[in-house]
Amino acid sequence: MRQAVVLAGGLATRMLPLTEETPKVLLGVAGRPFLAHLLKRLELSGFSDVLLLTGHLGDAVDSYLAANPPAIRVATLRDGDALLGTAGALKRAEERLAETFVVTYGDSYLSFDYAAPLAMLESDVSALGCMAVFRNADRFEPSNARVADGRVTAYDKSRPKGESFDCIDYGATALRKEVVRGLPADVALDLAPILQVLAAKGELLAYVARERFYEIGSPAGLAALEAHLKGSQA
Repeated sequence: MRQAVVLAGGLATRMLPLTEETPKVLLGVAGRPFLAHLLKRLELSGFSDVLLLTGHLGDAVDSYLAANPPAIRVATLRDGDALLGTAGALKRAEERLAETFVVTYGDSYLSFDYAAPLAMLESDVSALGCMAVFRNADRFEPSNARVADGRVTAYDKSRPKGESFDCIDYGATALRKEVVRGLPADVALDLAPILQVLAAKGELLAYVARERFYEIGSPAGLAALEAHLKGSQA
């Protein structure tokens, strides 16, 4: 069973006023809620189990899934009273995680096989994670990863001055559950520093994606994905 975990609990402040009453994952794109497009991509990649980690306006996500049952199994888990951040949400979901899983974002649309990083991780017992990366060269957003010999050798979303990175985090990373086991519970935590440590230790493989990524975290990103999806339907 392949499991995908989708982080969809953020406040989506960059997308206001669209997200005042609609969670970002349900924003309309090319005539359908974004979540429908994402679930279809995961289904095509062979995933049979999806865990949606929600927070802001999570009730709306539950209502949408109840009214529109997807073709694959989808469960949700809310952050609770306080947002826990990307890694904190994973820790809260620990008991429901598979021993290996792919974590992606509720605003990322990736035109690749989401299972590819998972397969790479499961074939290499020396690694604790496998990050999908794209050779971005600062084209779409500032690059934040350095890759060599099949591994992410450095990862830093803030990119210190003078540092050069050739790739960007593509938006899908396979992890072993043991990474989550070592985290403190009920604490707001970001996933990025954890991936940064794995990279520094040589424990983060790199899967290089060939197609550009899309996202709906900004109005420009939403417009670009809208054009892409409408073009592919033409």
